[in-house]
Amino acid sequence: MSSVLVLTIIAVYFAIILFISHLTTRKSSNNKDFFSGSKKSPWYVVAIAMVGTSISGVTFISVPGMVQFSGFGYLQMALGFVAGYFAIAYILLPLYYKLNLNSIYTYLDQRFGNSGYKVGAGFFLISKFLGCGVRMYLTALVLQLIIFNSLGIPFWLNVAVTMLIVWLYTFRGGVKTLVWTDMIQTLSLIAAVVLCIYYVGKAMGLDFSAMCSSIVNSGMSRLWYFDDVNSKQYFFKQFFAGMFTTIAMTGLDQDMMQKNLSCKNLKEAQKNVVSYGFSFFPVNLLFLALGVLLYQYAGSLGMFSDGVLSDINGNPLKADELFPYLATGTNLDGNLFLPQIVGVLFVIGLIAAAFSSAGSAVTALTTSVTIDILRADKKQDEEQLSKTRFYVHIINTVVMGVLICMFSLIGDNSVIDAVYVVASYTYGPLLGLYLFGLYSKKQVKDKFVPVVCILSPVICLVLSLNSMQWFSGYKMGYELLLYNALITVLGLFLISKPKKN
Repeated sequence: MSSVLVLTIIAVYFAIILFISHLTTRKSSNNKDFFSGSKKSPWYVVAIAMVGTSISGVTFISVPGMVQFSGFGYLQMALGFVAGYFAIAYILLPLYYKLNLNSIYTYLDQRFGNSGYKVGAGFFLISKFLGCGVRMYLTALVLQLIIFNSLGIPFWLNVAVTMLIVWLYTFRGGVKTLVWTDMIQTLSLIAAVVLCIYYVGKAMGLDFSAMCSSIVNSGMSRLWYFDDVNSKQYFFKQFFAGMFTTIAMTGLDQDMMQKNLSCKNLKEAQKNVVSYGFSFFPVNLLFLALGVLLYQYAGSLGMFSDGVLSDINGNPLKADELFPYLATGTNLDGNLFLPQIVGVLFVIGLIAAAFSSAGSAVTALTTSVTIDILRADKKQDEEQLSKTRFYVHIINTVVMGVLICMFSLIGDNSVIDAVYVVASYTYGPLLGLYLFGLYSKKQVKDKFVPVVCILSPVICLVLSLNSMQWFSGYKMGYELLLYNALITVLGLFLISKPKKN
């Protein structure tokens, strides 16, 4: 692909996003707009926007690649997502709207005390910085490999410009802007996936009916896994992990809930959550279907040697590399594997997924630091709060950029996987705090809450490392989040105060 063409597409795309940002903030932009969209966001716009926020650039690249080893088993988890979104809509949202929260962690202050409040917000900050930093690193790395290396642009400059753009379209309007820009980015993302499926099928000489038959009969479309309880793919592991992961990583995540809390009222917010919850099944089905077609097309090009995926020169390819390689790469004759439009769509989908996730994360981090850590909304007037928010937003954007560059220095996939695991562990204590707070009336000794929340993931790490040895070959998967939460709940019971007569 021509680097100039790709840069032009990216420039036009960001010009559109910045223009939308300008339209949403040209009349006014205040702290209420930034933190909660002044509670005026249309629920259907938020519903569409949330799909893009939930799908990162890593998802865009990785989900099509996973079908070779796990088939369509990921959809078992997507069914759990739907159940989780119902729990968010009818358990957590009523609480948040009743308390009229800007930051959802303010509830922890009211329920447990200052220590519980700070540790909850702290776990969110650590998780979001690490998780979003890794996602943006992998996205920036792909763009570096397919575009910027050939132009002699260093990685740090790629990251600096990326984070500058994120800051430019979020620093004034915050949530008020994000619901609209993320809606555009979600529609761009879904359109890119659908059109990629069409063009890959066309390159293979398949019409719609033939594509469907090819996917169903591929051997990679297995959906249900009930046969091996020790497998990570086992249905009930996937379903309940999907359900509780959604509750923790969406319902207890300031990033994911901030846009939901910008709806006009509770009823509209519930319609929003349920509708975009149902959308995850068909959206992930599209990614997996694309993955099957990509593997079949790679097979037709002779890219499998003894069952191992490799490029045209015989070098091994990782599953995550298949989509970008076929979308933007060339064969030995110098011709593109697929029509150039596929490469264009790949770039648009990648940046749409990545920037929707990054813009939302930086805005949520600014909200949490300003309200939860600095308590600026309690101490400052409107003008001072705006200044504090402005500087915190700059600092968060810079920190995120530095983290991305640090990941590039590490550059080891095993380290990246470890960071993802550490980030996912931080949601277990949050889930435990909310479960205990909502379903128990017991009061706890607040000063010991941080001890419980730190010990819980440590115990889970020990269990995970030794599960196969201690539990007759049982290998812990995504359900570890639930164990983490239950250990936190048990710890909170142990530090609860005795009842007074």
